Amino acid sequence: MKYFVIGERELILGFGLVGVSGAVAVNRDEALDAFNRVTGRGGTIVGAPVVEERPKVLILTEEVMDLLSQEVLDWQLKGDYPLIVEIPGIKGHLEGRKTMTDAIREAIGIHV
Repeated sequence: MKYFVIGERELILGFGLVGVSGAVAVNRDEALDAFNRVTGRGGTIVGAPVVEERPKVLILTEEVMDLLSQEVLDWQLKGDYPLIVEIPGIKGHLEGRKTMTDAIREAIGIHV
């Protein structure tokens, strides 16, 4: 299964060590360009895949997710690949965000 990550430079380097391609995005324009290229909607970022080699999983940092919230929501509602997964950035969770564990506990109502 192919993966692609969009986020901070250090995160992209780390994922690259295990063979996952990525694109650095420090502002909305860079993030949107990489997102559009990965999802097959165009874009000019170097190193991002074209439609024929689109990954099945797109990993976005919380910061990038905030920059692209509407575009990501529109994509998720289409139900097409790549599946979008949100992870914390290098500095950890953003203030006010729930961790995955908190979200699961809230959904099922069980605290272990």
